[in-house]
Amino acid sequence: MDCRVKAGSAAARARKPAGTAVDAGGETETSLYEVRQKIYPRAVHGWFARWRLVLVLATQLIFYGLPWLTWNARPAVLFDLAARKFYIFGLVLWPQDFIFLTGLLVISALSLFLFTAVAGRLFCGYACPQTVYTEIFMWIEHKVEGDRLQRMRLDRGPAGAAWFGRKTLKHGLWIAIALWTGFTFVGYFTPIRVLASEVAAWSLGPWETFWILFYSFATYGNAGWMREQVCKYMCPYARFQSAMFDRDTLTITYDAQRGEPRGARSRSADRARLGVGDCVDCGICVQVCPTGIDIRKGLQYECIGCAACIDGCNQVMDKMGYGRGLIRYSTQNAVAAKQDARYMWRRVLRLRTLIYGALLLGIVAALLGALYLRTPLKVDVIRDRAALARETRDGMIENVYRLQIMNTSEHARRLTIGASGAPGLQVIAAQPVAVAGATTRMVTVTVRANPADVKRGSYDIRFHVADLDDAGLRVDEKSRFFMR
Repeated sequence: MDCRVKAGSAAARARKPAGTAVDAGGETETSLYEVRQKIYPRAVHGWFARWRLVLVLATQLIFYGLPWLTWNARPAVLFDLAARKFYIFGLVLWPQDFIFLTGLLVISALSLFLFTAVAGRLFCGYACPQTVYTEIFMWIEHKVEGDRLQRMRLDRGPAGAAWFGRKTLKHGLWIAIALWTGFTFVGYFTPIRVLASEVAAWSLGPWETFWILFYSFATYGNAGWMREQVCKYMCPYARFQSAMFDRDTLTITYDAQRGEPRGARSRSADRARLGVGDCVDCGICVQVCPTGIDIRKGLQYECIGCAACIDGCNQVMDKMGYGRGLIRYSTQNAVAAKQDARYMWRRVLRLRTLIYGALLLGIVAALLGALYLRTPLKVDVIRDRAALARETRDGMIENVYRLQIMNTSEHARRLTIGASGAPGLQVIAAQPVAVAGATTRMVTVTVRANPADVKRGSYDIRFHVADLDDAGLRVDEKSRFFMR
């Protein structure tokens, strides 16, 4: 399937993109199934490149390092799906604590909205796993195959011994990092030291093997082969980011008023006499872009906000003796009105960002408050369904219950059980009840009442479970008591 568009001029036809053809009638055919053109990003140095390096190191230090940390003789961060417990340092989350995961996801979404409204795709450019691993893989590619021109010559040259050796080394290193990444990922769900011993003994279970290989394949394929295709076509964020942008959002911007008309010239040339702007049309901004776009055409959804074009352009401006900032972080309003940085930063605090910020702070405060007030003891009362009530040999009426006691902390507890709600209730159970840390225990409890003290009918009662060693820890749970 092809689509046809009218070419505006001969010059437009001459500048047709790859994957197009011009027929004799002056129409341009553009294939909707164009084969991907490989991008060879050029290495760049500068302030933003250093920030990317710092964040790559920081995120990977956290990702690769956390599973190896220990806390209370267990991994500091472990998502034990089999036991249905999430361990996060001193915090143990159970299925009943799903609300905290929901709060965390809401906070992540609002943070993304806030950062995007303020400064565009910061997450994409500096902390997204796709960007981080692509940076790592491109660094290996640069070290093994050389810079942009060397890689292009290698790919276009004959497939000899040198070609085979460099490609084998590069892909071997990529696969090694991908496998280590998959191993680390599974180490968040299976204790990583246990996982390492299983790998060493070739005794991995089927699911662990599957997820290590699956995540390794995804890392190798996305960062090594697909790269910018993931950002362009697979990531939904690129499609709806415009809903969070406005004319006061900081984005990577080419100053057309200063740069146009562009044109090549020597360093000593007089721009006024030549009638050109600051842009020397060197193409460095395109060569360093990991998605291969030309930022001079304006903001595009393919731009991931990595700011490589800013570093590249600044290097050229320094060589030419021009001022930096031809390509810079700015806003549409600031560029159109030729406003300075102070005006731009004042507009950061506007209605949209204030709403996002207030919502974010409110939810964070609520989540932290809920975690702080969270009771480390949970009790569920289950009545014995075999009989509502029964009479004992001594004429007492008793009801039987099962109390499921959950100790969500990692400290063992000694608990006492009492009941109230009807006159003269007696609790028959082995006390104190010992519950180990991060475990549940089912306790059978019999509650008796004297018919002389309690009339027939049903009564709302409450069980009181208290910690002998912590006077402030007590949980009340309601149930019903039936008199015959």
